[in-house]
Amino acid sequence: MSALELAAVVASALGVWLTGRRAPVCWVVMVLASALYGIVFWRARLYADAALQGVFALLALYGWWGWVRGVRAAGQVQVVTLPPKSLWYGVGIATLLGLAFGIILRTTTDDPLPLLDALLSAYSILGQVWMARRYLACWWLWIAIDTVYTGLFIIRDLYLTAALYAAFIVLAALGLQAWRKAGRAA
Repeated sequence: MSALELAAVVASALGVWLTGRRAPVCWVVMVLASALYGIVFWRARLYADAALQGVFALLALYGWWGWVRGVRAAGQVQVVTLPPKSLWYGVGIATLLGLAFGIILRTTTDDPLPLLDALLSAYSILGQVWMARRYLACWWLWIAIDTVYTGLFIIRDLYLTAALYAAFIVLAALGLQAWRKAGRAA
């Protein structure tokens, strides 16, 4: 464990907690967390995850913009239902892109688990897009992604990050519960 990994863990946990509370400032915190984790993952030779952090930083700007537009007069972000077509389209595109990126990683890097690294990155981008669009389903996707990531980070000896992702599973379940409640109240 390094001080850099610890800072990335704290920023990430705070960002996810703020997201569950539907606080638009979460996106600013997520940019910081992405920058920190970009370095951590590069050093761990998780290249797809390192690149993903740059994408996350850009998506944070998109998320902030989308959430500011989705704020109600009461100051809370409005929750939206994911259309079935968007579900299948999103999962299909993420799978294809993840497979393609995995092949590239396998042939061009020393990534020890290129296909898993790439698929998790692709699904994480999908989760971030869904979160930016305020889809309740983003939490289900994050629960699945974070479960697999927890195991990956244990394998890569990033134990603090593995613990963070295990905590993300809990935070995602809490976010799902809070967003469901907010969706019913709308």
